[in-house]
Amino acid sequence: MRRTQPHDVPTAAELVAAVRGFLETDVLPAVEGRVRFHTRVAINMLGMVEREIQLGPDHAREHAARLAGLGVADDAELAAAIREGRLADDDVLVTALEQAVRAKLEVANPAYPED
Repeated sequence: MRRTQPHDVPTAAELVAAVRGFLETDVLPAVEGRVRFHTRVAINMLGMVEREIQLGPDHAREHAARLAGLGVADDAELAAAIREGRLADDDVLVTALEQAVRAKLEVANPAYPED
Protein backbone atom coordinates (compact mmCIF):
# COMPACT_ATOMS: atom_id res chain seq x y z
CA MET A 1 0.00 0.00 0.00
CA ARG A 2 1.32 3.42 -0.94
CA ARG A 3 2.20 5.77 1.92
CA THR A 4 1.43 9.43 1.42
CA GLN A 5 1.71 12.50 3.53
CA PRO A 6 0.40 13.83 5.82
CA HIS A 7 -0.46 10.53 7.49
CA ASP A 8 2.11 7.99 8.50
CA VAL A 9 1.80 4.27 9.15
CA PRO A 10 -0.41 2.61 9.97
CA THR A 11 -2.90 3.62 7.31
CA ALA A 12 -6.62 3.89 7.95
CA ALA A 13 -7.12 0.57 6.18
CA GLU A 14 -4.49 -1.10 8.36
CA LEU A 15 -6.08 0.30 11.52
CA VAL A 16 -9.52 -0.93 10.51
CA ALA A 17 -8.10 -4.37 9.65
CA ALA A 18 -6.35 -4.56 13.02
CA VAL A 19 -9.55 -3.76 14.93
CA ARG A 20 -11.54 -6.24 12.84
CA GLY A 21 -8.90 -8.90 13.46
CA PHE A 22 -8.97 -8.23 17.22
CA LEU A 23 -12.75 -8.56 17.30
CA GLU A 24 -12.68 -11.79 15.27
CA THR A 25 -9.79 -13.43 17.10
CA ASP A 26 -10.04 -12.22 20.69
CA VAL A 27 -13.50 -10.85 21.35
CA LEU A 28 -15.87 -13.04 19.34
CA PRO A 29 -14.76 -16.36 20.90
CA ALA A 30 -15.07 -14.87 24.40
CA VAL A 31 -18.60 -13.48 24.20
CA GLU A 32 -22.09 -14.82 23.66
CA GLY A 33 -25.66 -13.72 23.20
CA ARG A 34 -26.34 -10.08 22.42
CA VAL A 35 -22.68 -9.05 22.69
CA ARG A 36 -21.67 -11.82 20.27
CA PHE A 37 -24.31 -10.66 17.79
CA HIS A 38 -23.17 -7.03 18.03
CA THR A 39 -19.54 -8.11 17.69
CA ARG A 40 -20.41 -9.91 14.45
CA VAL A 41 -22.20 -6.79 13.23
CA ALA A 42 -19.13 -4.68 14.07
CA ILE A 43 -16.85 -7.15 12.26
CA ASN A 44 -19.06 -6.97 9.16
CA MET A 45 -19.15 -3.17 9.29
CA LEU A 46 -15.38 -2.96 9.55
CA GLY A 47 -15.09 -5.30 6.57
CA MET A 48 -17.30 -2.91 4.60
CA VAL A 49 -15.10 0.03 5.60
CA GLU A 50 -11.99 -1.89 4.51
CA ARG A 51 -13.51 -2.69 1.13
CA GLU A 52 -14.71 0.89 0.66
CA ILE A 53 -11.22 2.22 1.41
CA GLN A 54 -9.69 -0.28 -1.00
CA LEU A 55 -12.26 -0.16 -3.81
CA GLY A 56 -13.77 3.30 -3.37
CA PRO A 57 -11.42 5.34 -5.57
CA ASP A 58 -11.81 2.95 -8.54
CA HIS A 59 -15.56 2.71 -7.99
CA ALA A 60 -15.84 6.52 -7.93
CA ARG A 61 -13.92 6.87 -11.21
CA GLU A 62 -15.97 4.13 -12.88
CA HIS A 63 -19.24 5.62 -11.62
CA ALA A 64 -18.31 9.08 -12.88
CA ALA A 65 -17.51 7.57 -16.29
CA ARG A 66 -20.86 5.75 -16.35
CA LEU A 67 -22.72 8.95 -15.47
CA ALA A 68 -20.82 10.90 -18.13
CA GLY A 69 -21.67 8.20 -20.66
CA LEU A 70 -25.32 8.72 -19.83
CA GLY A 71 -24.93 12.50 -20.14
CA VAL A 72 -25.61 13.31 -16.49
CA ALA A 73 -23.40 14.89 -13.82
CA ASP A 74 -24.46 13.01 -10.70
CA ASP A 75 -26.92 10.52 -9.20
CA ALA A 76 -29.55 13.18 -8.55
CA GLU A 77 -29.49 14.23 -12.20
CA LEU A 78 -29.61 10.57 -13.26
CA ALA A 79 -32.67 9.95 -11.10
CA ALA A 80 -34.37 13.06 -12.47
CA ALA A 81 -33.57 12.08 -16.05
CA ILE A 82 -35.04 8.61 -15.50
CA ARG A 83 -38.17 10.00 -13.81
CA GLU A 84 -38.70 12.54 -16.57
CA GLY A 85 -38.12 10.00 -19.35
CA ARG A 86 -35.09 11.88 -20.72
CA LEU A 87 -33.05 8.66 -20.94
CA ALA A 88 -33.83 5.80 -23.24
CA ASP A 89 -34.83 2.65 -21.40
CA ASP A 90 -32.20 0.62 -23.21
CA ASP A 91 -29.30 -1.74 -22.56
CA VAL A 92 -26.89 1.16 -21.94
CA LEU A 93 -28.97 2.50 -19.06
CA VAL A 94 -29.72 -0.93 -17.60
CA THR A 95 -26.06 -1.95 -17.80
CA ALA A 96 -24.96 1.29 -16.11
CA LEU A 97 -27.46 0.76 -13.27
CA GLU A 98 -26.44 -2.89 -12.88
CA GLN A 99 -22.77 -1.93 -12.69
CA ALA A 100 -23.53 0.70 -10.04
CA VAL A 101 -25.42 -1.83 -7.93
CA ARG A 102 -22.68 -4.45 -8.36
CA ALA A 103 -20.09 -1.93 -7.13
CA LYS A 104 -22.21 -1.23 -4.05
CA LEU A 105 -22.62 -4.95 -3.39
CA GLU A 106 -18.90 -5.52 -3.83
CA VAL A 107 -18.41 -3.27 -0.79
CA ALA A 108 -21.50 -4.22 1.23
CA ASN A 109 -21.59 -7.97 0.60
CA PRO A 110 -18.92 -9.40 -1.70
CA ALA A 111 -20.40 -12.88 -1.26
CA TYR A 112 -23.58 -11.79 -3.06
CA PRO A 113 -24.05 -13.91 -6.20
CA GLU A 114 -22.87 -12.47 -9.50
CA ASP A 115 -25.75 -13.89 -11.60
